Amino acid sequence: MRPVDKQYHLDRPLNFYSHTRHDKGPPLKPPKGWMGIRVGTEGEEEKQRFVVPVEYLKHPLFVGLLKEAEREYGFDQLGAITIPCRVEHFRYVRGIIDREHSAAVQAHRQHYHRSRRHHRLAHFSGCFRA
Repeated sequence: MRPVDKQYHLDRPLNFYSHTRHDKGPPLKPPKGWMGIRVGTEGEEEKQRFVVPVEYLKHPLFVGLLKEAEREYGFDQLGAITIPCRVEHFRYVRGIIDREHSAAVQAHRQHYHRSRRHHRLAHFSGCFRA
């Protein structure tokens, strides 16, 4: 698990997390490879800030959210990108992306361990050739 500044409450410590400052100071800069976005509709009082891995921006579901932001606000947004959807919907989409990403990471790990085991066995069996 990543070390996190104690001033933040983590909504979800796995891949996406929400920043909620307890001292209401200015938001901190996201870690390298992550970016801050704001989520919320016009009807919501305050938009919620999330920090997402940059690699998630190419996911088709996230691309759909970005296109909605483009239609709503154009390309002239100052500061963090604002996604014009309800926070609950964003969390739902985030959950789908999280699960897909976790499954892909797990599949990669299994493939890596299988190939490493096969390599060790082939090397080991060569020791007993006559």
